[in-house]
This record gives sequence, structure tokens and C-alpha cells, in this order.
Amino acid sequence: MSLSSCWSRPKQKSVENKTLPMISLTDPPPTRPAQNPNPNPSSVQADSIISSLLSFPSSTPFSIACSFDRELENALASASDDASVQDRLLNRTIYLASVLLESTKRRFRERASAHNALSWVLPPELTVKVFSKLDTKSLMQVAACCTVFNKCAMDRSSYAHIDLTTATRQADNEVVCTMIHRAGKELRSIKLGHVIRRYGPEPNPMCFNGPFLYSLSYNYGFLGRRLRSLRLYNIGPMNYNSLSNVLSVCSSLTDLRIVGSCVFTHLFMTLSKKCRLIEHLCLVSSHPVGTIDASAGSHLIELVTKSPYLTSLTLVGFQLTNEMARNIVENSRRLKYLNLSRSPKINGHFLRDLGNSCKESPLKTLIMRNCVKLEETEVLELCNSLMKGNFKFIRHIDVSSNNGLVSDGGVRSRSYNPTFPLEKLKEERPDATLVADFPLERSGKRYLVEGDDEELREIEMMEAKNDEVDDDDDDDDSFDDDDD
Repeated sequence: MSLSSCWSRPKQKSVENKTLPMISLTDPPPTRPAQNPNPNPSSVQADSIISSLLSFPSSTPFSIACSFDRELENALASASDDASVQDRLLNRTIYLASVLLESTKRRFRERASAHNALSWVLPPELTVKVFSKLDTKSLMQVAACCTVFNKCAMDRSSYAHIDLTTATRQADNEVVCTMIHRAGKELRSIKLGHVIRRYGPEPNPMCFNGPFLYSLSYNYGFLGRRLRSLRLYNIGPMNYNSLSNVLSVCSSLTDLRIVGSCVFTHLFMTLSKKCRLIEHLCLVSSHPVGTIDASAGSHLIELVTKSPYLTSLTLVGFQLTNEMARNIVENSRRLKYLNLSRSPKINGHFLRDLGNSCKESPLKTLIMRNCVKLEETEVLELCNSLMKGNFKFIRHIDVSSNNGLVSDGGVRSRSYNPTFPLEKLKEERPDATLVADFPLERSGKRYLVEGDDEELREIEMMEAKNDEVDDDDDDDDSFDDDDD
């Protein structure tokens, strides 16, 4: 089903002579014209003929067809020998039959609509709430099911969470704009693009003609201010200026995820100035991002410093330095999840400084997968720091890599079987888990590639877990305040 024509009138299906518990319908039937209080004689005669037809005694379809064939043949025989006259008679017969069929279908739909309205157990408000959980493609299919569902699917709340990741072929600028305006003031989240699968061919990046989110900027950003979550997966070349203009009006944005792009380093300034309520920021580069200069690095630190609600930060494929990584942790107020995977410059030395300066850091999850310069000695030092009581709130650390760890400070010397005091760490810090998986290349096993759907699901699970803990902590704090 094409989303651009999803609300056009669907084709009617033939009506079978049997009763169904839930009947498939199309659009609501047209309003019947009011009856003439003074019908003319021809109308009375037509009503009489149709009434006689409807009261025709039960008979087999074959016998009815034979009778109709005989009468039609007699009518053709009594007509003029002119072929055009006979053609007009046949065309008129087809037209009358089609009118009778369409009228019967309308009555069938009216009865079925009333039946569905009575048999559907959920009230409209709950039905709309259920529909709001569906992806947009499924919502289109539901809307074409019956009149009852169509009415609920037209509600603005059903489009509060727009998800076009399952309908990438039909999604274009017009469809995205239509869905945004259909949601109106109820708009809360948007998901667009391809989510890459671990297995099977990777889809080509999804491309739009022009700025595909420009509708959010209409009316001084009225719709943009309603948006809470924006997730863009593997969308083709994105213009920085258009994306920056959109984000500048999304002042209420709390969740931003952009996967498979290379315009990230220029967004830090916009986010730091316009999106101060951000809680979850996930940026996954399709290719290694170039070195972050001093200006972009300062805007990144400013973003972390001036975002009091930032609890989750994912920067995959960025050439962050050890100093930048240290500043991110030191300047964050509530950061609990940090993912710096595929950072080609980080060797882990910044963890030593953090162990002394951030003993009370709220950081709970640290992911550094496939960091090619991560050194074995730095990970060992991290283990010792944990056993000394540093990183008090840390619960999960992942330093796995397909390329192993740098051994003895040498770039070419790789260690695939490092010796870490995991047993002792488990005794000293039973609440902390260190994941260090280094599969040999010849074994055929490869570690998760960041950016695929399983990695993103894992990120979401980690963040959701952190959010649950945050809620519990907030409840405890409020209880203490009440006591005071």
C-alpha cells in the first residue's frame, strides 16, 4: 500500500454470500438522497419492479441465470435488427445490474459497520491509544480495515509517534509532511530511515528530495516544540543547515538519535544552544569522523556541561582524544551511560585521571568496543582502580574488540588473550561486570558492529534501565525531603 495514497478510496471487493463475524469495510457509505414526497409514476413503477425482484422466491442460481438469459434473448430478438440498438440494450442492462450491485454493497457496508461498532469491545479512546503504539505502515493498514477503525485511525493521537522505518519505500517528503500535520499538536516522536540488520544485505541509505522535516519549522516552530524524540537511521546525504534549522526549533527534544551520517561535528553548537533538555543523545557515524577541532570540541563540552538532564551519551566512530573523553565525564552532571566505541584515538589513559578525580561520578555503564588503540595496561589499571573503590557507581564496562588490545604500548603488537584479575574483581566488586571479548579473526566470530539494530536495542535497554534507577533515586530523594 502506497502511503502517499493511503487515505484515497480503496477498491471495493466482491461480496460473498456468507456472514462473517468481523467484516472488512472501506470508507463510510455516502449519504442517501432524501426521498421525494411526491414520486412520479416512473419511480413508482421502478420501486414496484425492484420490490418484485427482491421478493423473488428462492431458487437455484442456475435456474435464475437461465431465466435471465431467456428474457434477455427475447428482448434482443424483439428489438430492432440494428446492431447499435442491441448494443445500447446490452449496455443499459449492464448499467442497471451494476447500479443494483453497488446499492446492495452500500447496504451491506452499513449493516457491517453497525455490527463492527457493536462487536468491538474497546471504547474509542482506548482504541486510539492502541493505534498510537503502531508503526505508521501498520496504522495505514488498520485504517483500511473498517469504518470503526478508520475513524479511530484519523484521530491526531494515533499519529503522536510517527514510525516510518518499516515503510521506507513509500516514505518521501510528502508522506512525512502529511503525517506531521496529521499529528498536529499531539506530535511526540518521529522515526525515519533504514535500521540495518545484522544478517542479510544492508539496505542503501534512504534519500529524501530536499529538507524532509521542514514542516516542524512552520508557524514559528509550533510543531517542532511538541517533538520529544527524533530518530534518523541511515538517511542519505543530509544538509547540515536544514537539519540545524529543524533542531533549533525542537527546544523540548529529550531523545535524539542519528545513525549513519557524517554531519555530527557541526551539530554540537546547535544542540548546546537550543536543546538544553536533551536526555539521550546517540550519534553513530557511518564512516570515521575526521578529527574534532578545538571549536567542535568546545561545543561538545559545552553541550555536556549545559545539559543538566543528559544521562546517556553515545558517540560511535568519533575521533575523540583522551582529554575530550575525560572532560565529558568530569563536566557531566548526571551522565550514567557513555558509549565511545570505534574511537580510533582513545587509548584508555583518561581512565586513570577519572579514577582519582571522579570517584563519586554517577557513571554506571562505559562502552569502548573496537577502539583500535585501547591498551591492555590501561584496562588492567581500570580493574585495579575498581578494586580500590573508585568509580563507585559503575556497573558495566565493555572493552571488547575484534582487533584485540594494544600490548606493551606497541601499535602492531596485539593481545587477544589478556590476563585480567576478573575473579578478584568479582570478589571485591560483585556489582560490577567487565566484558572483554577478543575473538580471533580466524575463528570466524566477529563482535557486534555498532550501528546495527541489535546494538541500538542494547543501547535502549541500557538507557531504560538507567532511567528506572533514576526514577527510584528521585523517589527516595523526595521521601527524604518530606521527612526533613
